[in-house]
Amino acid sequence: MNKMSTITNPPKIRGAFSTKAVQEIGTGTTKRKIVQTFIYYVEEKDSGEIAIRPLNDKSVPSGEEQYISKEELLESFTPELELYTSTVFPAIKELNKALAKGDRQRQSGNTFTAEMEYDKALNIDEDNIRANFGIGLCYLDRCDDEKAADIFKRLVNLDAAFEKEHKHLFNEFGISLRKNAMFDEAVEFYTRAIGLTDDDENIYFNIARSLYEKGKKTESLQYLEKCLLLNPESTAANKLIRHLHKMLKT
Repeated sequence: MNKMSTITNPPKIRGAFSTKAVQEIGTGTTKRKIVQTFIYYVEEKDSGEIAIRPLNDKSVPSGEEQYISKEELLESFTPELELYTSTVFPAIKELNKALAKGDRQRQSGNTFTAEMEYDKALNIDEDNIRANFGIGLCYLDRCDDEKAADIFKRLVNLDAAFEKEHKHLFNEFGISLRKNAMFDEAVEFYTRAIGLTDDDENIYFNIARSLYEKGKKTESLQYLEKCLLLNPESTAANKLIRHLHKMLKT
């Protein structure tokens, strides 16, 4: 009986890695070298790319991902297994726990409890996209426009806020801005997404809807036309554009 051999995929790389950088300072007789050590969280993506993010002072990955080759990882980085298991992994677990609790409480309508959990997450990683969106939505749900505006300013400057994995939160936040009559913020928020995401007719429609509710009918019409170029079958866009044409003729 022939035994069939099974081919299993090797486990993906994930963990803490260190790398050293040598810098020369001073001149002449005072010239000397300084060796700095940097710690990164490294994760191999499904595509095979190696993504790295620096660890912050709470030992969690923070900031935008950078990509290096597997060869560069093996040549220039050293695995820090003990650091990962004793410090980094528990910190990431604590962050994810706070985020999950915050999401559950917000979806249940418990905005104050959710806010507390998102605050915990932000104390671990102040640039965490999910926590910033979550706490911003809590503020908008209870019409605290001043605090929501602060979160908006933070999110609009983070490219990662507009990545595909956060698309549902991005859309929910933009719509909530509009529903709270924060039209200028909604327009700026959606405009920021143009060029950072795939062509999405919903972005143009939401800009058009915000401009319409602000009373800027001609500008709204321009964005509706862009929306319909991407999706001529958009029911909402076609309905609003017919309404605007009637209003502009009278």
